[in-house]
Amino acid sequence: MSMASARIRAKRRPWLLVQLGGLYGLWLREVMRAMRDRGQLIGGVSRPILWVLILGIGLNPYFRGEVYGEVTFVVPFTYLQFIFPAVIALNIMFTSVQSAVSVIWDREFGFLREVLVSPLSRATVLLGKVLGGTTVAVLHGCLALVLARFADVPLTWGNILWALVLMTMLAFSLTCLGVVIANRIRSFEGFGIFSNAVILPLYFTSSSIFPLDPALSRAQTRVVYPDWLVTIVEWNPLTYAVDALRGALINYHQFSPWIGVTVMAVSGVVLFAIALRDFSRA
Repeated sequence: MSMASARIRAKRRPWLLVQLGGLYGLWLREVMRAMRDRGQLIGGVSRPILWVLILGIGLNPYFRGEVYGEVTFVVPFTYLQFIFPAVIALNIMFTSVQSAVSVIWDREFGFLREVLVSPLSRATVLLGKVLGGTTVAVLHGCLALVLARFADVPLTWGNILWALVLMTMLAFSLTCLGVVIANRIRSFEGFGIFSNAVILPLYFTSSSIFPLDPALSRAQTRVVYPDWLVTIVEWNPLTYAVDALRGALINYHQFSPWIGVTVMAVSGVVLFAIALRDFSRA
């Protein structure tokens, strides 16, 4: 069926049904393409295994309560348990941002041009691609979640459901971030280099591999850690996403529980708006 015939048939259907049908088709295309990519699947499995079974077990003996003056660090978990939620976040980060490379791919090979002249609105096209990337990223997060038993993290159905909600919010925001990058970096090579330059600093300054102890005041924290590092960690939105995941999986928060959900919700809305603005100009 030609594109012109498709447009004529689409005009006879209600606008909302056309958008929902297109949304589903684009979502399914993104998911199917990711499922057929063995490289992504291998990365989604090997990354959490490396972090949980090697880094986590290797550093586990060194993660104990310490005393600095009259202040005691209160982290009632093993290092393996502590980094486990952050490993899930890492798997989601890589998959979410990398999924946006499909925008460059579709632009390069003309698929995006054909979709944009269809009756689908640009918001629908973008939302379909973002939801596809979000779904794949959550599935990769679940691959890490399977290792909970090895990290000695007991899970209940309530924990899992709440973690899935948070993982979905995080994946949505990060996929939008990937689209923003893909709209500004138009080559495959440039996208890979630049996205890694964004992912790794975000991750390592998100309190993912070391805690800012909640027993310390802000002034005390700045004595223990360099002032610039504390500032970066506190301004990093991923800090609060990782903290929310820790709350869901091991019931440990460094910040107020509502902050993580709020930051992820606001980040998702703002990043989608920026991605849509850039996508509309493409």
